[in-house]
Amino acid sequence: MSTILVNTLTGTSTAGSIVVTGEGNSTTTNLQQGLAKAWVRFNGGGTAAINDSFNIGSLTDNGTGLYTFAFSSNMGNVNFCGTATAKEVDSTAVNNNGTAAMLHGYLATAVEYVCFSPDGNVQDPVLANMEINGDLA
Repeated sequence: MSTILVNTLTGTSTAGSIVVTGEGNSTTTNLQQGLAKAWVRFNGGGTAAINDSFNIGSLTDNGTGLYTFAFSSNMGNVNFCGTATAKEVDSTAVNNNGTAAMLHGYLATAVEYVCFSPDGNVQDPVLANMEINGDLA
């Protein structure tokens, strides 16, 4: 087996475009299209704080269960895709029984995150995650 060690990969026809052959050798995927463009892990209880992130410039706490995340590097447009998760804490254990999270307010510069309790009211998540995929500007 050979090992290739490099610091930079550059496409031959387009510098920022590298095509990778997929499983089964029958399809190809653009490598950059498949990479997460931003992600964050944060807690929203008490003083909201980012635990770790990539391409997230700041977190704004807009009230119970409502947050805005500004991107360090903007998205190319508002047509990106995101996922959100959340966990709540009850008196006995960490769980996510019916806790829901969603993204809305898509802007090229930021995205809004909302967390809901099992009864449908907004609530602060104890542990939350978000991932963004799409094209950077």
